[in-house]
Amino acid sequence: MFRQFRSNVEAALEGALADLDYPTDDLGIEEPPGDVDAALASSVAFRLASEAGAPPPQVAGEVADAVDPAGVEYLARVETSGPYLNFFTDDAYAADTLEAARDERYGRLPDRGESAVVEHTSANPTGPVHVGRARNPIVGDATANALEYAGYDVDRHYYVNDAGRQIAVFTWAYETFDEADLPEPERDKPDYDLVRYYRAGSELLEEGDEREVEAAEAEVQAILQGLEEGDEATYDRVEEVVDTVLAGMRETLERLPAEFDEFVKETRFMRDGSTDRVAERLQAMDEATLEEGAWQLDLSEFGIEKKLVFLRSDGTSLYTTRDLAHHEWKFERYDRAVTVIGEDHKLAFDQLRHALGLLGNDTEQLEQLFYSWVNLPGGEGMSTRAGTGVDLDDLLDEAVARAREEVETRMDDRIRDDDLGEADVDRIARQVGIGAVRYDIVSKQPTKAITFEWERALDFEAQSAPYVQYVHARCCGILAEAEKGDADESQAAAGAEVDPDALSTPEERALVAEIARFPAVVEEAAEDLEPHRVATYTRSFAETFNAFYRECPVLSADDPDTRTARLALVAAARHTVANALDVLGVAAPESM
Repeated sequence: MFRQFRSNVEAALEGALADLDYPTDDLGIEEPPGDVDAALASSVAFRLASEAGAPPPQVAGEVADAVDPAGVEYLARVETSGPYLNFFTDDAYAADTLEAARDERYGRLPDRGESAVVEHTSANPTGPVHVGRARNPIVGDATANALEYAGYDVDRHYYVNDAGRQIAVFTWAYETFDEADLPEPERDKPDYDLVRYYRAGSELLEEGDEREVEAAEAEVQAILQGLEEGDEATYDRVEEVVDTVLAGMRETLERLPAEFDEFVKETRFMRDGSTDRVAERLQAMDEATLEEGAWQLDLSEFGIEKKLVFLRSDGTSLYTTRDLAHHEWKFERYDRAVTVIGEDHKLAFDQLRHALGLLGNDTEQLEQLFYSWVNLPGGEGMSTRAGTGVDLDDLLDEAVARAREEVETRMDDRIRDDDLGEADVDRIARQVGIGAVRYDIVSKQPTKAITFEWERALDFEAQSAPYVQYVHARCCGILAEAEKGDADESQAAAGAEVDPDALSTPEERALVAEIARFPAVVEEAAEDLEPHRVATYTRSFAETFNAFYRECPVLSADDPDTRTARLALVAAARHTVANALDVLGVAAPESM
């Protein structure tokens, strides 16, 4: 309803300004401050003051008088507060909000007939996923969820680097070293098993004697050359290693959960000839130069001094060359192509964007969401090659263990004995623990570096995942208790007609207003690729619901109409918070 109300207010304000012969290019629509009980505000009077030759409060009053609430759906009245116009909603707004939010799919916008692909994670398949890269799948998955809720047809892609030097080293090492000479794997998972070979190979290349290193480098170069030449035997050798490691990495990512519609391999664009065709087109450009045998693209006209090398002196392509072919493939299939990528790749991404433009592509389709790193207290290292990093599996294990301890500490013995078995405790620990990790990471603006701290992430009293999850559990508990009582009264949550006049307290009206805002928050998060906005919304929502819960008894309400209305409000709140958490990829426990 908020989206519709905002549209109505914009139209009414634009009409009023036109009637007063004022320009309508900037309406100044914004959210009012927290102490103002209005759904929308406008600062337009500031802009018009100089043109009107009058102080902003006087202009605001003139504009407010020109808006006729009777002709605007959901608008009860317009009031001024100094230079601001405040727009208040009517009872129909509350009633329609409750009706809409009874749908379990509340917050999902209509199909917009547009497609989007979100490429995220795409960590090199050289070993287990590490904490330093955890922000990518968490932010990427939430971004894809937000786009899907906003009505896009979304595909989630993992771009697999299976053609670079690291993979050639990995393949050579896997075929060279004897398992008996390697340490035991840290976990019984394929990625932990094979990473031992990669580490051993990397160590030899750095610390082996000259003859060993020379022989190894020859093998690595032969693998790279075989890939370039389309040698099927070489592809098969590499694929065995890559697919095995990816299988283990996928297990870890599914724990978050972060799942993918397609794992798009880099070699795909070598095998189908599209990388060669891109290189040929680049060579024919005026911006292309041949320096010391290597082909480069001069992008100085775009303010980029570093040249883009797209063919080595031996004629082999680079990651960026193949990525250009990859993006043209995406552009043919999707309206929006979103890449979630670390901030250390900004220069490379700028080069990619401008090269795509020179190739004749509409780079408006290309969007990127840069993120900074996740650190742990103490600054633990994150090196895959050295094996000193903190694995995401370890973080998730510890999250579940800490959550279980917290849940058991808080659990009332009677509830534990009567209602919750070990399976329930395990489920809640997983939902809360992993939810805490996801929420703490996705709730921060991606470009800001963060340090993950357990005390903050698992704080049931602070603005954390458990704090928000508990709102959903509390809603479920209230509705379950209602179902045990009078069946007719409990139908309020399932569709009985509600009198909005029964929701008259400030806490009730504030909760209705928060519920109404959810679809607009989803829309904004999707359009601006800012899933942390949804997390910010959930914190505000939780505070508003808790104020309602403290001040407005539901099951013990004074009269049947109030009880019915409040049950409907709780049901709407349940769907809202469940779906907001779903956008973030955080579970919504029914009990905690």
